[in-house]
Amino acid sequence: MHDARPAPLQLAEPWGGTGWLSDFDGDVHWVDYGGPDPDDPTQGVPVVMVHGLGGSHLNWVGLAPELSKRHHVYAVDQAGFGLTPGTARTASVHANADLVARFIREVVGSPVVLVGNSMGGMVSILLAAAHPELVAGLVLIDPSIPVPRQRPDLAVSATFLVYATPFVGERYLALMTKRTTDRQRVQGVVNLCFADPRRANPDVVDAGVVLAAHRRGVPGQEAAFLGAARSLMRVLANPRRYHSLMHSIDRPVLLVHGERDRLVSVAAARAVSAQHPDWETHFLPGVGHTPQLEVPDQVRARVIPWLEAHALAPRASSTRSP
Repeated sequence: MHDARPAPLQLAEPWGGTGWLSDFDGDVHWVDYGGPDPDDPTQGVPVVMVHGLGGSHLNWVGLAPELSKRHHVYAVDQAGFGLTPGTARTASVHANADLVARFIREVVGSPVVLVGNSMGGMVSILLAAAHPELVAGLVLIDPSIPVPRQRPDLAVSATFLVYATPFVGERYLALMTKRTTDRQRVQGVVNLCFADPRRANPDVVDAGVVLAAHRRGVPGQEAAFLGAARSLMRVLANPRRYHSLMHSIDRPVLLVHGERDRLVSVAAARAVSAQHPDWETHFLPGVGHTPQLEVPDQVRARVIPWLEAHALAPRASSTRSP
């Protein structure tokens, strides 16, 4: 196994995940959900899960355990998020694409299926375009993609305008950290990302609160968040270049998108789907920005057959009983 040490905070343990820290020019936290016996010839391609802006490895606890029955599954905390420290520079989407690529080379050791949500979808696209030899397939769940001209969600647009503005973004995040409790911050994210916040798993919310409390003691987390957000907006500001990168990907792609996503409109996903008829696309009615947390059963019902259809996983009939 790659040289790693156990993480001091094991938040994914209730869902079968073990947290590790690896030194990639600084600590990087990742969760190993295990998989079939390594000698099992029927096991599928390894899966690496990449969270979104402000997210963490906890974003995948509804999907990873089921996939680990047929695949070796990993979830990575990108630089500046979860239990991986970062700076404004190391937390950019391009730097995190390089970080995940290094993780695949040094920990997994073979091509993977990348599963990315939101910013993690953008990071997965950048990685697949730059390092196709590391990627066997892509699952994009409400990825950050260019938005067509339309009336935006005003609250979301205002927030990202604040993030983009030097000094103002820093002051805003510092004020929010000071004025809100850890539970209020986590619930605020749920309210933004879920079409129906009542669907949130209370155990996942509680784990998120523990993580938020831990992160209060991590220096520079606001700078890392803003560095990531601003780098994401720079990529979106050049849609021609971003679309060119998407067109360069020659691996199977599954796009799953919530129709009530406030952060990345379903219109954006429909436009990208029309430009990529070779991609398989599923739209989820009444679902928000993080379907893998809001309706994990619906996401599994799309992902597992797609993996089988592209020979990235064994057929259900050939798998061993868990």
